[in-house]
Amino acid sequence: MSNKKEKIAVIGAGSWGTALALVLADNGHEVRLWGHKQEQIDEINSRHTNVKYLPNLNLPDSIIGISSLSAALENIETMILAVPTKAIREVLGEIRGFQKSPLTIVHVSKGIEPDSLLRISEMIKQEFPSEILKDIVVLSGPSHAEEVSLRHPTTVTVSSENMDAANMVQDLFMNQHFRVYTNPDVIGVEIGGALKNIIALAAGISDGLGYGDNAKAALITRGLTEIARLGTKMGANPLTFLGLSGIGDLIVTCTSVHSRNWRAGNMLGKGKNLDEVLESMGMVVEGVRTTKAAYQLSEKYNVKMPITKALYQVLFDDKNPKEAVDILMGRLKTNEMEDLTNGLGV
Repeated sequence: MSNKKEKIAVIGAGSWGTALALVLADNGHEVRLWGHKQEQIDEINSRHTNVKYLPNLNLPDSIIGISSLSAALENIETMILAVPTKAIREVLGEIRGFQKSPLTIVHVSKGIEPDSLLRISEMIKQEFPSEILKDIVVLSGPSHAEEVSLRHPTTVTVSSENMDAANMVQDLFMNQHFRVYTNPDVIGVEIGGALKNIIALAAGISDGLGYGDNAKAALITRGLTEIARLGTKMGANPLTFLGLSGIGDLIVTCTSVHSRNWRAGNMLGKGKNLDEVLESMGMVVEGVRTTKAAYQLSEKYNVKMPITKALYQVLFDDKNPKEAVDILMGRLKTNEMEDLTNGLGV
């Protein structure tokens, strides 16, 4: 943990942005937590709570709620970007209109943009000119906001093309409850964090259908193969998928009731349609958009991703979930080791 105390802006006052603001505040930093709803910002400042996203959490005075983006970023060098993938371009476009000094952007969202098929760091580079973009750092790993806010032991990874920037962010966040590793593989860290949401949706569907632990273990294992197969084709290091942003994040998202994607899949497996599920969740389910993007990527790179394809058909082609599972189980036989080595380019 660094002794240097900073003013840091966290853009996005949802559960994850609030939990990370708490980690930074615990480390002695002054945190400006931005949200676009004035009622929520007033609650943060007057009652020091954010009940909608993290009930029963008391926020310290060093976390200041702000509803103006320009005020939140005044004299700031490091910005934590914690908004949903679909809102990133809009938020960055507004910041671009007034920002003069270079920012290090730490993005903590997990998704891929459909149609453009860009990772979040690529979206940031498109939206931010080089004169106001110092560095991009990715923070990812098995980390439910609910547990981070309770200061339960959590371990994550930070990655950047500039490892000095990654080391700086590691120092900002690291403490006795929140352990931070560094990894130079930006592509792998982003792909692992995004695609695990797809497999979590599938795991939730399996549980909703009542298929039990055997089926879920198979989905997690074969899902990791799909993630690594696509990620490696896109230029990632295969070893990254054995780490925190790969198998670590995959396990926690597929097995925890805190997981929005697992909960959404569980409701789909129990017979609700997608619109009903998204309306009842009340929060963004990143895996839905990412499924579309990953399916498009699998076609672009000619990579076999049967779980992703089956989930795409359930979400966007109204295929019955049970029928999709039956098709997965009925595919042609293959050799596991040959499949793994071919998929990873070994």
